[in-house]
Amino acid sequence: MNVMDTLRERGFIKQTVFEEDLYKLLGSEKVSFYIGFDPTADSLHVGHYLAMMAMSHMQRAGHRPIVLIGGGTGMIGDPSGRTDMRNMLTAETVKHNCECFKKQMSRFFSFEGDNAAIMVNNGDWLLNLNYVDFLRDIGSLFSVNRMLTAECYKNRMEKGLTFLEFNYMLMQSYDFLVLFQKYGCVLECGGDDQWSNMLAGADLIRRKEGKDAFAMTFPLLTNSEGKKMGKTASGAVWLSAEKTSPYDFYQYWRNVEDSEVRKCMKLLTFMPLDEIEEMTAHQDERINAAKERLAYEITKIVHGEDVANDVAQKVKAAFSGDVDNMPTKELPATTIKIVDILAEVGFAPSKSEARRLVQGGAVSADGVKVTDVMAEVTDSQIANGFLLSKGKKNRLKVTFSK
Repeated sequence: MNVMDTLRERGFIKQTVFEEDLYKLLGSEKVSFYIGFDPTADSLHVGHYLAMMAMSHMQRAGHRPIVLIGGGTGMIGDPSGRTDMRNMLTAETVKHNCECFKKQMSRFFSFEGDNAAIMVNNGDWLLNLNYVDFLRDIGSLFSVNRMLTAECYKNRMEKGLTFLEFNYMLMQSYDFLVLFQKYGCVLECGGDDQWSNMLAGADLIRRKEGKDAFAMTFPLLTNSEGKKMGKTASGAVWLSAEKTSPYDFYQYWRNVEDSEVRKCMKLLTFMPLDEIEEMTAHQDERINAAKERLAYEITKIVHGEDVANDVAQKVKAAFSGDVDNMPTKELPATTIKIVDILAEVGFAPSKSEARRLVQGGAVSADGVKVTDVMAEVTDSQIANGFLLSKGKKNRLKVTFSK
């Protein structure tokens, strides 16, 4: 089966260039393709997840993934989808983050075997460029008028676009050219917000090399309101267990909107399509089983089957009242105010938000609603622990160090 058919059936493909030629190529040859990742943190997050699933499907179809780490471009910052500049990174930070990325990516696709994925750093060729030579060789092929029509630049014009960032399209295009020359890479993939940069890269190869190059974008993972998924009140949903616990990760997917379950199953799991259609055929209480399956499958991919089984058991215990087997958070015995505890366990991003939750009647301790923002735990609760609930979907056993 042509991998483009697989990707299209599951909802991955947003835009392509020279689609018929690309379809024929992917159906007849083993293609090297790349996706870029900015190493701005020591963990990937949900925003990267969809792209890595696409890379997995591509590799399973026999194609070779190239992971391009933006060690060079990351020191400038991509203006796409942003209203401000990114912080610049040191070489040491980039190296550390690359190591973390590779470990997480290995759960999605393989860095071993015949079509093993490779990881390269564009800092290797960007950081030592001769500026004048680069402008003469690459810059002369770009039209400023055309560049300014790109969404990534138009969105920044009002607040101010630095010349530093204006170079980003040239550098990303140059990445594609280098990967074409060194590894025979003919396809760049990525989020749909990268469309302008990707077209520019494919065009650069055609101009410089006189050969075909292609681009394919994926939709951004959004909810029914068009907002990016993977954001919570306390921040991003990370793939690192240290940044987002497996329990919270599972709960995030367990609590997605009913209308988004089918889409997420198709994009973010390897479940067969007929099984997905069967599980999501009804938008009533039966959708809860599908949401549990979605959360389990995604947690299994990111954290492994043992962790997914453990988390699923703890979630079930939390909502069945089995206090002994539900997730537990230990706090110092000096933390006795309910609002402080809400913030400490991650049920609220701040104490002010914790107070609003209490005032709104969303918090319970051992099944008793807390209405006083000054409320404290009892001596018995300090000694034995207690069940803390936020709304209907967040439950946790809180214990105190002796």
